Amino acid sequence: MKQKKVDPSKMLGALRTVIILIVIALIAFSGIKVIPTTDNGVVTRFGKYTKTLSPGLNFVIPFVDQVYKVPVKTVQKEEFGFRTARSSERSEYQNAILRESSMLTGDLNIINVEWVIQYKIVDPKAWLFNVEEDQRNKTVRDISKSVVNSLVGDRAIMDIISLDRDSIAVLAQEKMNEKYKQIGIGISVSSVQLQNIVPPEEVQAAFEDVNIAIQDMNRLINEGKEAYNKEIPKAKGEAQKMIEEARGYASERINKANGDVARFNAVYSEYVKAPDITRRRLYLETLDAIFKNNENITLIDKNLKNFLPLKELNKGGN
Repeated sequence: MKQKKVDPSKMLGALRTVIILIVIALIAFSGIKVIPTTDNGVVTRFGKYTKTLSPGLNFVIPFVDQVYKVPVKTVQKEEFGFRTARSSERSEYQNAILRESSMLTGDLNIINVEWVIQYKIVDPKAWLFNVEEDQRNKTVRDISKSVVNSLVGDRAIMDIISLDRDSIAVLAQEKMNEKYKQIGIGISVSSVQLQNIVPPEEVQAAFEDVNIAIQDMNRLINEGKEAYNKEIPKAKGEAQKMIEEARGYASERINKANGDVARFNAVYSEYVKAPDITRRRLYLETLDAIFKNNENITLIDKNLKNFLPLKELNKGGN
């Protein structure tokens, strides 16, 4: 049986076709980009922004389009006044931390403020192109330090430590977002947390004494308010009771006086009609009232020789 001769030119053509197909497949495959669920993809074509890719499978033009993944759903954090430093850089980091946390208050005192900001990238295009890559972190930190310094510089040290702590954090978040929006860096601060606000070590003991005094003052104020809230209603109740008793007594006296006036008017009208009879009746009623409750009655009359002890006789009869 004769062997078929293989045409080298045909084999070479077939091999060339296979290679071309493989290259095309590789090129096509290189145009497939997978964007993680936490990211967006920013596409540039010849260095110019083209579009933003959503998470999932996306196709771009190979060797022409460049894709930059931006973690838009990741909460990023910056610490101020404290950080974990590598041992080789400890001295440098300690000095930098001391400088950024040390601030001048509105009443010309020095205070150390530690805080943390959390933010997300909300505009991937702005994040990549509006600020140079090596300046992004520095810009975020510089604006945050500027805002906190400004807020601390407007307040007295005791207000910063106690009363205004929460309001400073809220205002700082608002002002940071305003400034980040102005420069178009593409981020949004979700929270500002003031971690530690303390005076310098040299005067910390004195400020602790002041804090204790403030706590005692607040405690006494609260105790006073509690006593006030407890005693005032009680005193008001007693006062109202006394007022009601006084009103009752006044009403009783008025009614009695009105009764006396009515009786007097009645007697007076009778007196006008018959003065002698009325006078004698009043005299007898007065004597009756005097002698009614007396056990011993003495009659004084120089012309009276003998008299009957009617009262004693009445007792015996009873």
